[in-house]
Formats: sequence, structure tokens, C-alpha cells
Amino acid sequence: MSIDNLGIHLGPLYLRFYGIILITGALAGGYLAAYEAKRLKLNPSFVWDLLTWLLLGGIIGARLYHVITPSPSMMPAGTPNPYFQDPIRIIQIWRGGLGIPGGLLGGALTLWLYTKIQKQSFPVWADIIMPAVLLGQAIGRWGNYINQELYGLPTNLPWSIYISPENRTGEYLDYSNFHPLFLYESILNILGCILLLWIARKYKHNLIPGDITFGYFVIYPFIRFILEFIRVDSSKIGTINANQTLMAIVALLSVIALIFRKRMAKQNSD
Repeated sequence: MSIDNLGIHLGPLYLRFYGIILITGALAGGYLAAYEAKRLKLNPSFVWDLLTWLLLGGIIGARLYHVITPSPSMMPAGTPNPYFQDPIRIIQIWRGGLGIPGGLLGGALTLWLYTKIQKQSFPVWADIIMPAVLLGQAIGRWGNYINQELYGLPTNLPWSIYISPENRTGEYLDYSNFHPLFLYESILNILGCILLLWIARKYKHNLIPGDITFGYFVIYPFIRFILEFIRVDSSKIGTINANQTLMAIVALLSVIALIFRKRMAKQNSD
């Protein structure tokens, strides 16, 4: 066995740290979701039966989102999409490149189909799974550290991280240390996970199935919206920051949906 900066060699096998971290995040999320299911007197086996399909759907969605909206360093203005020029790169997930918005959409579609087939409640299981998604994302973000992705503007703060020249964007080639944006998001995701779990317990008698899910779509988009202000190499559609704009829209719509649901529930109870 030998170890390098990106993975572990086990004879003919090469286990990349990026993949190991993603799987670790998925398993941690699975254990949390199973625990929540048991707390709510539901079958935790449902989570483990679902996990492989959820992971597959999420990864496919995340990869497709990244392929469609690559970062400016991969596709400078006026140049063709590198994935369309060399399609084999689309399946090379170990090199990095997973878009969370696409992963959420792929995972949501997978969960909806699975609950429909199993004749289970989609909103109930979504509420169980969304805190676990935040935990999985918090762990998965450390894969960006391995691949030197998701870093912020240059900084001399004590917790800054070194980015090797080949992983820097053109305008920042003369800088070496940057904000560890992956770390900021990881910490905030954990806090968001704790907040959703607290709400699920504190207000369990006032919640409508789906409220925790909408809560996720307020908390996580807000985190991403804020962090995009200091992110280097954000995906663009024209001159618009694709992720930041999408996150703002999702958070706003989720807040509106929560308010509307609460008003409707109050009217129905009167």
C-alpha cells in the first residue's frame, strides 16, 4: 500500500480521497436519517434501501449541473465547453466538479420516485432526510480541499490555505493563500443541520410535513448566497453569477412557501 496526495494505492486499486470523503458523507447522512426515522417511529431500513439510489441520483444531477455550468477558469468567455469537446471527461468525477444545485434536484427526483413506488409520504421522508443532507454536504466539502477547489479571495488570515499555481485562476496567479471557502461552508452546513434538528424537536407539534424541507431550502441557499461574494471562479451565465442568483431565488420562494403554508394551515384550523 502507498499513499499520495490524492489517494491510496492498494495493489491495482486506487482509492481517491475525494471519493472516500463523498462516501463517508453519504454514510454519515444515512446514519443520521435512520436515527431520525427511528425517533419518529418509522422504519430506518427505508433509509438504507434508499441510500444507494439517492446517492446515484444526486451524483448524476450534480455532475450534469457542473458540466452545463463549468467555472470560468475551465471555460473562459468565447471558448467552447470543455466537456462537450472531450466527452470522456464527463464521467471523470474523481477530478472534481459536482454542482450542489443539480445534486439536490437529482436527489429530490430520486426520492419522489422512490417514495411513490414504495407508497410512502414524500414530504415526511424529505423532512427526515434534509438535515442529513446538510451533514453529508459538510463532510463532502472536504473533498474540495483535497482537489484544491472551492476557495475564496486571497487572504493572509492565519487559517488561509495554500493553493498550488496550477489550481489558481488567471487573475490570482501571483497570490498563494486564499480563504478556505470549503471550510466555511462545512462549518455553516453543520450549524444548519443542528438548527433543522432543533426545529424538528422544538416545534414538532406545529410543523406541517414539508416544513423542514423548505427550511433547508432557506438555510442552505442563504449560506451559498453569502459565500459567493468571496468565492473565486464562480460559474457564470453571461455576466450573472449562476449559483448566487439561483440560491437567492430558491431561498425567497421557500420563505414565501413557508408563510403561505402557515397561513393556509391557520385558516383551515379556524
